[in-house]
Amino acid sequence: MRHLDESAASRPTAPTLRTLSAATDTPAGPDPASLEAHMARALYGRFTLTEAVRPGWQLDVVPRAGYRHDAYVDPGSGARMPAIVAAASAENLFETFLELLEPLGDSVDVILESSHEDAVGVREFSRHGCERLVLESALWDFEDLLLNDGCTGIAVLHPEQSLEVQFDEHKLLVIYAQARQPFERILRSRGLDRDDRLRFLSQGEHMHTSHARHTQQFRQLTARLGC
Repeated sequence: MRHLDESAASRPTAPTLRTLSAATDTPAGPDPASLEAHMARALYGRFTLTEAVRPGWQLDVVPRAGYRHDAYVDPGSGARMPAIVAAASAENLFETFLELLEPLGDSVDVILESSHEDAVGVREFSRHGCERLVLESALWDFEDLLLNDGCTGIAVLHPEQSLEVQFDEHKLLVIYAQARQPFERILRSRGLDRDDRLRFLSQGEHMHTSHARHTQQFRQLTARLGC
């Protein structure tokens, strides 16, 4: 699974709430009541967050919909892979992800990523040669996990070509492809506009949330897919 280097933030350990900060000198935090209200807020303008992630108290990145061009640079060879990073409002997010899988073809490889157990780091579970329609059927049954768990990510890859679609822990959509046009057409049809100055929650202070039910659901999904 490729990862864009969007933040140099560290990950402190916590069972259900993880705070990532890109700042080195953060002002004093809010009182408990104010923090609770901040965590409960999901609507920013016309953009709705899922339960998985919240911006930091300072709101150095305000969530909004859109996409931008980016690139993955292989640390060994220096080779560049064109990428798209997109943010979609919660009511459109899951269906947008599934539609982005169509250009990958009828058979795909799958990687599930979990950070539920921070002590062991991020764990990956993979399956090769999964029929895409079978995968999509399974994912519909785990929509709650994929949308609302800040410790679960998934990548779907073409088995032979350098094509990859990620739905990451921040609930961002990340596409790696030499030809970006088919994916851009899908994003535009979903009402997302290109803005290469767009910043995402992963680039600033933010908080991930998870629940005990999500840990169990993740295990069920890995079993369902045979990962």
